[in-house]
Amino acid sequence: MSIDKLSHYSVRTLDLEATRQFYTEVMGFSVGPRPPFKFPGLWLYRGSHDSYDNAIVHIVGIDPHDPQGLKDYLGDRATSTLTGGTGTFDHIAFAATGLGDMLDRLRKKNIEYRERAVPDLGLHQVFLDDPSGVVIELNYPANEKAAA
Repeated sequence: MSIDKLSHYSVRTLDLEATRQFYTEVMGFSVGPRPPFKFPGLWLYRGSHDSYDNAIVHIVGIDPHDPQGLKDYLGDRATSTLTGGTGTFDHIAFAATGLGDMLDRLRKKNIEYRERAVPDLGLHQVFLDDPSGVVIELNYPANEKAAA
């Protein structure tokens, strides 16, 4: 058995619109096809929408007035856990290029971020938080920092 790659990650949110805006306007993903589940949500893509396999982020909307569809599909999970952080899940990381463009975008959107250099790996990292408290790590080639 082998595990080859990350397929996608899911974020449960009480604010579907703020989460959509973050992932489309900040991260540059686009909304694409999603199966007709009985709960609100969005699937976000980078590039082609020709296959459900290309979705990178699944946004799971929580409707506190009608949670049954979500409970039936993903199981019961208290919405109160969303206000206390992400639990044992800490962050998701992406390999990226275009550091200067991303930093400009973050500044224009007033998104707080943290930068780090990784010794011996030639990486420059940018960390930011999505509206649900998920930490996003973006790994850029270190030489892009000088150009940014």
